[in-house]
Amino acid sequence: MSSGYVIAYVEVTNPTQYEEYKKWSTIAMQAHGAEVCVRGGEVQVLEGDWAPTRVVVLKFPSFEQAKAFHDTPEYRKARDARAGAAIMRMIAVEGL
Repeated sequence: MSSGYVIAYVEVTNPTQYEEYKKWSTIAMQAHGAEVCVRGGEVQVLEGDWAPTRVVVLKFPSFEQAKAFHDTPEYRKARDARAGAAIMRMIAVEGL
């Protein structure tokens, strides 16, 4: 079975409120077995005009679990806390 990844590009617009999102998203990640590969950290653009302010990469045991994570009750609570605090772009990707 292939692993699955959630990759997010985040533009934080309200850092104070975003801390509440981080609290709830951490709980959701722990509840659903996400391995945190990248969460914030320095970004260096190597090609193109992509300039994310925050990148997150989560690894899940399967692509199905990665896709399902977004709609879990725990992550919905985090999404509600994030409303108005960030612009989120998120994809699920099948791994090897």
